[in-house]
Amino acid sequence: MELVDSSLPKQKGLQVHLVLDNYATHKTPRVKRWFAKRPYYHLHFTPTSASWLNMVERFFAEIATKRIRHGTFRSVRQLEKAINGYLDNHNRKAKPFVWTADADIILNKVAKLCERISDSGH
Repeated sequence: MELVDSSLPKQKGLQVHLVLDNYATHKTPRVKRWFAKRPYYHLHFTPTSASWLNMVERFFAEIATKRIRHGTFRSVRQLEKAINGYLDNHNRKAKPFVWTADADIILNKVAKLCERISDSGH
C-alpha cells in the first residue's frame, strides 16, 4: 500500500476505492490506523472466501489447460504424476501475484460492455 499511496497524484478531492478480500490482515489495528490516516481510501470487501477461492479455481484451470487437456494418461497414477510434475515446476519459479488496475480503465470497459449488451434484444 505504501507503493500505491506514494504513486498517487496529490490532489484535492482524490478518492481511492480498493476491493479487498475478507482476510484478517486488512483488519489488524496497524492496518486500520494506516487507513484512518488516509480517509481518501474507501475499502470494499468481497464476500468471505470469494477472492482466494477464485484464485484457486483459476489455478486449477491453468493446470487443466497447460498440462492435462493435451495429455494422454493411461492411469490415475500417470495423471497424478503429470499434475505433481507441473506443480513442482511451477513452484520452482513461483512468484507472488500482484495486480493493480486503474479505475478509469475498468470503468471504461464496463461502460463499453453495457453499451454493447444494452441493445442485445433480450
